[in-house]
Amino acid sequence: MDWTAITVETTNEAVEAVSYILSDAGSTGVKIDDAADFAKLKRGKYGPYGEIIDPGELPHRETGAAVTGYFPPKIFVPELVTEIKQRVEQLRQFDLNPAPATVTSSAIDNQDWATEWQKYYHPVRVTSQLTVVPEWEDYQLVNPNEKTIILDPGMAFGTGTHPTTQLMLQALGTVVMGGESVIDVGTGSGVLAIAAKLLGAGNVTAYDVDEVAVESAKRNVALNQQAADIQLGVNSLLDGIETQTDVIVANILAEIILPLIPQAFANLWPGGKFLTSGIIKDKFATVRDAELKQGFVIDETLRMKDWYGIIAHKPTEDE
Repeated sequence: MDWTAITVETTNEAVEAVSYILSDAGSTGVKIDDAADFAKLKRGKYGPYGEIIDPGELPHRETGAAVTGYFPPKIFVPELVTEIKQRVEQLRQFDLNPAPATVTSSAIDNQDWATEWQKYYHPVRVTSQLTVVPEWEDYQLVNPNEKTIILDPGMAFGTGTHPTTQLMLQALGTVVMGGESVIDVGTGSGVLAIAAKLLGAGNVTAYDVDEVAVESAKRNVALNQQAADIQLGVNSLLDGIETQTDVIVANILAEIILPLIPQAFANLWPGGKFLTSGIIKDKFATVRDAELKQGFVIDETLRMKDWYGIIAHKPTEDE
């Protein structure tokens, strides 16, 4: 039987939220075709036979984004499309503009969907230290200090291309000096947990409420030998976790960060760092104020387009 592809036409700012909606509705993979990502591509081996091509010569979308989720056979498509449409429209309540918010479905052969999105995903230099590389790309290091995060991103979000992920990769590069214990909440593809390990973190644990995401993260961890000892598990935020740690990182929606704030405060050592992203512009003040009210000290705020990240810490006794 054929699988079903459900595609949401939306804005760049709503990509992360729409991806979450599709995954939560049962999608086993998410493909993102974002005009903003294409703008970052440089000349590379994009031809069908590996020839060098200028990305500007390739067909690509000029504005907005299309997010496609892949659903297994035996789903009732009309009901699911209606549900997704309603949830996408509800994003307006959170000050996210999903327009045009059109939702369409189509049948797709099971053998084709797994590689269809690969043509949209290429190496991304995120920081001076980190480059995210798809496992099928033959990538040459630009300098000897560069570290590559190898990903097969097909089954979960967090490919390194979205501003929220990039903000947290930058934050990790600032905070991780070597040997720190790290917890990644809402790990998705595992990209942040892997990055922390490559940057020199010690014990790294990663959780996600979605079993599909955890399985995807396990596969990605296996692609990065230095990250082999990352511990992964299914968990809702930090519910039931009572482990003290040096760093907690979370790239999730603002509404989900809010209940995480008191949990993070309880699980951090004094002086421990709390890194958060996935915060759209209109929600930044709400998250910042909630962290301050909890007792965190804001060290730095990061911004990329309409998205914010926050680097905060739990005060020590001397503060």
